Amino acid sequence: MYSHFELARKYIHYYCTAMNGKGHGMHSPFVFQFILNVLHNGQGYAPPPFLEQQRKKLQRDKRMLHIEDFGAGSRTAATKHRTVAQLAATAVKPRKYSQMLHRLVRYYQPNTIVELGTSLGLTAAYLATANTKGTVYTIEGSGAVQQVANEGWQDAGIANIQSSVGNFNQELPKLLSTLKSVDLAYFDGNHRYAPTMEYFHLILPHATTDSIFVFDDIHWSAEMERAWAEIQQHPWVRCTVDLFFMGFVFFKTSFHEKQHFTVRF
Repeated sequence: MYSHFELARKYIHYYCTAMNGKGHGMHSPFVFQFILNVLHNGQGYAPPPFLEQQRKKLQRDKRMLHIEDFGAGSRTAATKHRTVAQLAATAVKPRKYSQMLHRLVRYYQPNTIVELGTSLGLTAAYLATANTKGTVYTIEGSGAVQQVANEGWQDAGIANIQSSVGNFNQELPKLLSTLKSVDLAYFDGNHRYAPTMEYFHLILPHATTDSIFVFDDIHWSAEMERAWAEIQQHPWVRCTVDLFFMGFVFFKTSFHEKQHFTVRF
């Protein structure tokens, strides 16, 4: 994990060198539409207001959770103690990125969505409400955390989320054995090189040319930057978009040559 100083230095470099976030000068029609409709809401998509109400509720929740944390694919779990409010402050995606993921699903309408790292369930809710005809399959390492997520979905009446608890190494293969394809995969459960690459290769055979993979915190550490660089070079990957805190992977064969974009967001 990079220090705060190193991460800030990298972010400043990203911000100063990234392509204009409004899409000016973008020669790829596909990526231009991604910028217009996903990053900047050209379609006017608005997530349900109750999702941000749920965020505020979680931020006020002082319940103490006994969390099983499997870490980087470890075989045994360590127990940590945190309040729901502490998790909401540190482990839940900010509103800006949550709403952007909602727009991603609204615009592309993926039907089969796999999320690695449920946390308190808010991101899954943003994904699920963007396409109520699809299903979000989400995996969480801690049963206590998943229980809070389940409560939130039930209170909101969200019925198209299926969750499981356990080590990703065990739960992901079981889930994938039931799925023909994965339209959208969101990797947000383990920020190290080896498990990131393992999960990428596990889901990859289920990708189609229209699938989208989203990786969280691609510049969080040297390990994650190494994983991101290798993913970009995979022969099935045709296009990537780097937003610094998130990376997007596309497999569309209409990209006859690999194209990698860094876009300010």
